[in-house]
Amino acid sequence: MQELFSYNWKIRQDWFEWCTEVDQDELIRERSGGMGSILKNLFHVVDCEQIWINQLQGKPVMRNDIHRISSLDEVISFSELTRKQTESFLSLWTPAYEKKEYNMTSRSGKSYNFSYKKILLHVVTHEVHHIGQLSVWAREMGKKPISSDFIFR
Repeated sequence: MQELFSYNWKIRQDWFEWCTEVDQDELIRERSGGMGSILKNLFHVVDCEQIWINQLQGKPVMRNDIHRISSLDEVISFSELTRKQTESFLSLWTPAYEKKEYNMTSRSGKSYNFSYKKILLHVVTHEVHHIGQLSVWAREMGKKPISSDFIFR
């Protein structure tokens, strides 16, 4: 599991570096698909990670307003904080966690049970999904996207 999170963090870091070469107006420009902008997409994947990791640990979830994010530095700081929390959680990971169940109730009142492993796999694939949107937007801007090739990076 650690390998997949490390992969995502490296891709995320590369996107942060890519963003430093892009005008701020392009980072916040509203776009079709994803979360609506490059900054919002990056923020969203970090936010999803912290929400799930904090819930699995029984810790309070940080409440952040995606619409108030206005700078790359804000997203990078949030990512660094979240990564430290996730690394701490993953350092305690044992095979027993794979089957451990997390019970939740949706906003509509429906109850769900998911294994910790399934939730962590969701967090990883969720980020990959949104990073794909960044690649589409990069190409629309005439820029080369970050390679997300797992084998040949």
